[in-house]
Amino acid sequence: MRIILVGFGVVGQSLARILLQRRSELMRGYGFHPKVVAVVDKGGAALDTRGLDLEEMLSLKVREGTVAASREHGHPRLSALDVIESAEAEVVVEATPTNIENGEPGLSHIKTAFRTGKHVVTTNKGPLALALPALTELAEYNGVYLRFSGTVGAGTPILDLAKKCLLGDRIISIRGVLNGTTNYILTEMDEERITFQQALEEAQRLGYAEADPSMDVDGLDTACKLVIMANWIMGERVTLEDVEVEGIRNVTREALEEASRRDCTIRLIGFIDDHLKVAPTEISKDDPLAVKGVLNAVTFTSEFAGEETIIGRGAGGMATASAVLRDLLNIKETLSTRLMT
Repeated sequence: MRIILVGFGVVGQSLARILLQRRSELMRGYGFHPKVVAVVDKGGAALDTRGLDLEEMLSLKVREGTVAASREHGHPRLSALDVIESAEAEVVVEATPTNIENGEPGLSHIKTAFRTGKHVVTTNKGPLALALPALTELAEYNGVYLRFSGTVGAGTPILDLAKKCLLGDRIISIRGVLNGTTNYILTEMDEERITFQQALEEAQRLGYAEADPSMDVDGLDTACKLVIMANWIMGERVTLEDVEVEGIRNVTREALEEASRRDCTIRLIGFIDDHLKVAPTEISKDDPLAVKGVLNAVTFTSEFAGEETIIGRGAGGMATASAVLRDLLNIKETLSTRLMT
């Protein structure tokens, strides 16, 4: 399988490391021989139809800041769209940062990949939150696959559990803690009895929160994930505009202390039932969603199985890259099955 890797930040580099570490195991256990023929970052691109040396790409990124610095394979002025358009490959891995204003540049990357007959694995929530129904139709029209396990729960297989393990059941509603940053902040406020601002600053110091934390603390990241889940799992046709969103900026230490006296706590929870909503919510400390730190937790309520909860790490480069690998293997398996029928 020939792969174009667009975006060589934390997730892209983590994927490269996993492919290097597990090369023999992937071939032996899955018959999977991934060949990264192009890597694109902000500085340009590196291309080699025979497959790039991923160790060299990682070294160049650290040493020079861009893979385009490769003497033999570097192309400093080549854009991602040009690479997707012209390079021969089966799959584009789109791992650029999330933009919920217009979904770019990820949206154009995905559309161009589809138009040129390439499957897409993405970790970018922006295009999916804004246009997942349309992108799903576009993928079907072009006869390619769109996979995005890493957009919800990072390496925790939240989407796969609902889509595959609950196959045949009907999921009635979903509620979940879907953002590790806000969960860490609320945990610290509750356990250390500190203010929102103090907990936020600690989260930023530890690298859990960005310098601009608005995507997390204003509930937008959770809202994006709800849209993806509602469309993919529940078969709805919704976008970010359909979500009622409230973040955690107004949650006070006093509110958490008051909840604690009732043996409860407050978590930022996303709900999918008759409508989509994100809001700080008081829940019992015995509730499976009362996870601490940067953990995520999602409870599915289905018609026959009742409530089932999955808990795991919801962020991190290696965790998210493991979901990308899972999607790549899924595409390979699906293509193999299609060839046999």
